[in-house]
Amino acid sequence: MNPINPANHDEASVAAGRVRIFDTTLRDGEQAPGFSMDRRAKLRMAQALEALGVDILEAGFPQASPDDFAAVAEISRSLKTTTVCGLARCQSGDIDAAGRALEAARHSRIHVFLSTSPLHREHKLGMSKAQVLDTAVAGVQRALSLCHEVEFSAEDALRTEPEFLVEVFSAAVAAGATTLNAPDTVGYTTPSEIIELFEYLRRHVKGAEKVIFSSHCHDDLGMAVANSLAAVSAGARQVECTINGIGERAGNAALEEIVMALKVRAPHFGVDTRIDTRKLFPTSRLLSQLTTQPVQRNKAIVGDNAFAHEAGIHQHGMLKHRGTYEIMRPQDVGIAETRLVLGKHSGRAALRQRLQVLGHTPDEAAMDAIFARFKTLADKKREIHDEDLEAIALGQDPDATGPWRLIQLNTATHLGGAAASVKLAHDDGREAAEAAIGDGPVDAVLRAIERATGNDLELTDFNVRAVSEGGDAQGHALLTARHAKRDWRGHGLSTDIVEATALAALAIVNRIERQTPAATPVAIAHL
Repeated sequence: MNPINPANHDEASVAAGRVRIFDTTLRDGEQAPGFSMDRRAKLRMAQALEALGVDILEAGFPQASPDDFAAVAEISRSLKTTTVCGLARCQSGDIDAAGRALEAARHSRIHVFLSTSPLHREHKLGMSKAQVLDTAVAGVQRALSLCHEVEFSAEDALRTEPEFLVEVFSAAVAAGATTLNAPDTVGYTTPSEIIELFEYLRRHVKGAEKVIFSSHCHDDLGMAVANSLAAVSAGARQVECTINGIGERAGNAALEEIVMALKVRAPHFGVDTRIDTRKLFPTSRLLSQLTTQPVQRNKAIVGDNAFAHEAGIHQHGMLKHRGTYEIMRPQDVGIAETRLVLGKHSGRAALRQRLQVLGHTPDEAAMDAIFARFKTLADKKREIHDEDLEAIALGQDPDATGPWRLIQLNTATHLGGAAASVKLAHDDGREAAEAAIGDGPVDAVLRAIERATGNDLELTDFNVRAVSEGGDAQGHALLTARHAKRDWRGHGLSTDIVEATALAALAIVNRIERQTPAATPVAIAHL
């Protein structure tokens, strides 16, 4: 076993003013339906979490499966500064498996847990209080012989008799546990109740001054973050959380929300974390990419709307002073800038500001006409993008189609890639046919359309969703691509998702061509 890293074992500094961030994205988060990751994805996520600055990373439940064991072992070998943790029931097989998986870790922790509530003791364990006590002590002692430090969790602690919880925690401390976790396993408690419990535990647990109390809250009633922050207010100096709040059922407390609450309201809480908040947004997006699960637009801190403003009153205030409607800077969480989203609620000030960014400085008379066309379009569309504004400013129809139309599309996939061929027709009578290969059918289709139309497109975002149900369900493809240092968007709708993608790419090409009429036609292949 490697020697303990003093930087990770400075309990005094933690107790004085720092909250440890215990990330369980790869354990509690990953075991939730829809969020499974393979070993390679887990390792990539673990490395991102270490770069983010998490203190402890719960890499998995080694006894759960051979793959989980292998993932924990690989992460243990890879991480350099973050404590790697493995979960185990208070059973010798679980604990031994965790110990073996963590052997290569520079700093290791085994997280043993045992149910303590009356409901769990009777219906899940079939144990008396005395048996629970004995099992907890034996589990902590066995784990301590296999790792650098041990955390003990009393599962369903918030529905456990406080006096018995004190008894169990006191026994765990005597056995060698250095972190005590009182989880709200079913998301049942409230902030006032959790404050009362943590204050009670800190007063009555024997050896409380030598250990760190931890909070692990679930979001069944939507209070996981509020309860976690309440626990911090009551003296908890470790918070267990996940990126994007993923986890069992309604999820866990969201790491990004807890960290930014402690940062923005630092005078109130009086504690900080080691998290590099500028990496919160990239880490959130990485998890979304690895699990193929999108982040909801209105998600706090990292959602698309977190730093976006559409209402005219808000936009006018933001243009005057950022602090009118933002309590933190988007750059602090890794987002490039605030977005003033143009839609039906937007006003003239935001429209004029965006037109100026795009190089248009209309006089008042022209602005009146542009604003009228903008409002008409905004009533039909959820969001107005730069290419729509360009068309409005140039007196063009933002909803125009063409000049390119899709006549034929063929794709074929093979091991390691895909091929696509397209045939296009132009309003001026030309036809173009091209073929290309790519990493997958979407990439191949995009490359073929690039070649046929002579436009270079760098795909920056791709989103697909079903808009109806059944075997003939329609799919909606939304593409964002960079061309000539600008982002262009297009969407397509079809029962064939590859065709929807082709239509979305063609929409981008058509917008580019309509707004650059002086472009020289490219050489094309005629059929």
